[in-house]
Amino acid sequence: KVRLQARARGRRYRGTVDAYRTIAREEGVRGLWRGTVPNVARNAIVNCAELVTYDLAKEALVGSHLMADDLPCHFAAAFGAGFCTTLVASPVDVVKTRYMNAPPGRYGGAVCCALATLRCEGPAAFYKGFSPAFLRLGSWNIVMFVTYEQLQRALMAARGAREAPF
Repeated sequence: KVRLQARARGRRYRGTVDAYRTIAREEGVRGLWRGTVPNVARNAIVNCAELVTYDLAKEALVGSHLMADDLPCHFAAAFGAGFCTTLVASPVDVVKTRYMNAPPGRYGGAVCCALATLRCEGPAAFYKGFSPAFLRLGSWNIVMFVTYEQLQRALMAARGAREAPF
């Protein structure tokens, strides 16, 4: 996906299957797994940041009596979680994308890629593309957490109705 989106090294793949074939032929089977470690690290960081930040934000909003535990609160907490998650995930996203798109042998690993980026472009380089990343993660968090809360309430109501005496 990353290579198809970035058109790595000027290559134009004719589609997903062509990308798989070309990468396997030119870089070997290991080429298909390139960037797995930073991708797993990114997903772990994103999931932890989303869940922890959402819970903390919701707890703070409800606990301080600024908002009731309802839809506006869930929206606000999810929005905040999306922002915080983007702050944490952006550096990992930048490194992951650069590492996966680099020609074979350019970096010794994701850490080498991160250090080279820092050395050549400074810390701000890790936040390139922050706005579109926030739009994506922010909207995802809103949809995910608001849906989760609404489904949880519906299930609890259904369970309560089923267990209520007649």
